[in-house]
Amino acid sequence: MLKTARNWFCVPLACLFAAGTAMAGDFILLQSTTSTQNSGLYEHLLPAFEEKTGIQVRVVAVGTGQAIKNAGNCDGDLLLVHARAAEEAFVAEGGGKERRDVMYNDFVLVGPSADPAGIGGGADAGTALEKIAASRSAFVSRGDDSGTHKKELSLWSGIGIDPVQYSGGWYRETGSGMGATLNAAVGMDAYVLTDRATWISFGNRAGHEILFEGDPSLFNQYGVVTIDPDHCPNVRQAEAKRFVDWLLGPEGQAAIAGFRLGGQQLFYPNAGDGDS
Repeated sequence: MLKTARNWFCVPLACLFAAGTAMAGDFILLQSTTSTQNSGLYEHLLPAFEEKTGIQVRVVAVGTGQAIKNAGNCDGDLLLVHARAAEEAFVAEGGGKERRDVMYNDFVLVGPSADPAGIGGGADAGTALEKIAASRSAFVSRGDDSGTHKKELSLWSGIGIDPVQYSGGWYRETGSGMGATLNAAVGMDAYVLTDRATWISFGNRAGHEILFEGDPSLFNQYGVVTIDPDHCPNVRQAEAKRFVDWLLGPEGQAAIAGFRLGGQQLFYPNAGDGDS
């Protein structure tokens, strides 16, 4: 159903906007992921764009699946997530107008330093997951249709294992964001797949560490998708385009490259390297 009024809850700013409320000034609503928000990336990027253009960017931080659903319901002017197949499907189905690469990082497998499944130093991510399953070591999944959850399920599928059949046993699903899922994994002495940026910014490690990394299958691409005005007539198309142009241009890409925590770069700009 096409929506002409907006109802949304802005996470984590806790600002509730009523349908049809007039707001002063130019702004766009960006449907995005918890990893980009929780890492602090938007706090680093958005002030520069807002100062230059006067356009405020209001971020709704949810899992990728929910962000795409929100955008499809016309509750947003732009989409920035990390599940390329789902992004391309959104465009193909008429919700999005165009998808562009923005930046990348990678996923890592984190677990207790004792490494009961012995995944450290393994050959590939599939082998690491096979060892976790064979040993019935605790593994915590987001279970929320986020980009991270989609990646995790694709890795399990690649080795012919359906972990959901073990749900409630060694396989635990939180239905929550990355930070809450990491907290659960630490509390359970469990393994977990996380994007590197969230792990770097995560404070409650309590004996957990990166145990497997570097497999090409753990590559994590982020894309920005403009909303098709034929689907959502009320989309703020001009303002959204200005943000996309800035984000993919020299200033935005340099700002992404310059974002660091503890001296570590969290995201790597690659606008135009592999666009569909």
